[in-house]
Amino acid sequence: MSKIPRVMIAGTNSGVGKTTVTLGIMSALVKRGMMVQGFKSGPDYIDPSHHNLVTGNASRNLDTWIMGNDVCRELFERSAIKADISVIEGVMGLYDGSIDSTGLGSSAHLAKVLNTPVILVINAKGMAQSAAAMILGFKEYDKEVSLSGVILNNVASQNHYDYIKKSIEETCSIPILGYLQKDKENTIPERHLGLIPSTENKSPSILYERLGEMVLKTVDIDKLLEVARSADDFPKHKKTIFQENNRTFDVQIALAKDEAFCFYYQDDIELFESFGAKIRYFSPLNDKRIPDDVDGIFIGGGFPELYAERLMKNTSMRNAILDAAGQGTVIYGECGGMMYLLEKIIDTEGRPFKMCGVLEGTSRMENKRQGLGYVSVNALCDNPLCKKGDTFRAHEFHWSRLLDVPEETIFVFEKRKSNGSQCGFDGIYKNNIIASYAHVHFSSNPELAKNLLISISNVSRDKLITERI
Repeated sequence: MSKIPRVMIAGTNSGVGKTTVTLGIMSALVKRGMMVQGFKSGPDYIDPSHHNLVTGNASRNLDTWIMGNDVCRELFERSAIKADISVIEGVMGLYDGSIDSTGLGSSAHLAKVLNTPVILVINAKGMAQSAAAMILGFKEYDKEVSLSGVILNNVASQNHYDYIKKSIEETCSIPILGYLQKDKENTIPERHLGLIPSTENKSPSILYERLGEMVLKTVDIDKLLEVARSADDFPKHKKTIFQENNRTFDVQIALAKDEAFCFYYQDDIELFESFGAKIRYFSPLNDKRIPDDVDGIFIGGGFPELYAERLMKNTSMRNAILDAAGQGTVIYGECGGMMYLLEKIIDTEGRPFKMCGVLEGTSRMENKRQGLGYVSVNALCDNPLCKKGDTFRAHEFHWSRLLDVPEETIFVFEKRKSNGSQCGFDGIYKNNIIASYAHVHFSSNPELAKNLLISISNVSRDKLITERI
């Protein structure tokens, strides 16, 4: 396989500043006139939204627990070959992955699967020689990981940096590529689901510009490029996702996309398009109705709880979705999308907001997480997404819980955590509507996308026959 310049920016732990460092590096490379392709290790939707704005290219998610090795390789190569350099942002700490202790889902495992050198970000605040001890531990923990450089974050001064640099390079034999000085203005704001998406930052370009300038001053970009170009040949792999002989479906899907519903994987959208589906975007916040002549509706996750009042006041849109459901339209809702399809959302202050009422029940926001992590899903009966007995892997992260769901409600999914422990039921199924807390990466299992398109196509055909009669 040909050489593909690539590097992973990983951290010793969550909150170490790897997103800040990653965005700074991306911005600096763009300033150098390079075409940069961003990737995110793990299922997170928010970090890629920042990558998108910095690089001008749609960032991609890669997850070895959800996808498996070959799918990660296929999705990576498909986008990376178009760029001058690919920058992969890690997840949590370098070796943190699924709770089944396999290492799957970790940045380290992905780096090995992609034969990618790793640059480790360490928070240098309050540290001196202990930084060397920490890095030595990360180096020795798994010698198959190509730990090729270190960047220090939150450095107090040049003297502080020089002291740590000498200690690390003498003890660990790993090059220090530079540092970022402590600066409160370079912090990306957070809330309950993590960082605030780029679309909600009023002036993200200013932050990215400043980070890029800082990196160019204190990080050796030439040495970083050497590391990226030193990556071994990209591993051979079997391609199974984007096939030239994919079955074609002549359907149109209305996909909700705005500040309230913004959690989608770019590869998934392109997968649906590769099957022939035409994506029609609409905004439940701003539009009065769904697009005309669509065959199915996809409402992804996001932050409906933050926009509940605006969603409630857009009565015409809620009625349009309710009417579509009444006409038998296939509707798929994920997490925030499910919350919107229910009767109401109750915020953390106990205030109720009326939603679409397509499904009976309420989602109530709580002050602590109600679900987080990888899940294995088993289908208990046939539904628009899969058949009884089918299994797939997914991810969930939510602070709301279901209330007031009728006893006769059909839940079609049984969920287990990655370690095999049972963690409840999910997937409300009513008529042609399927909605759950589980976030699906369709490219990890194209059969799910195909099943949904078959369901949409069949209902659309039956409607057409009925109209003709």
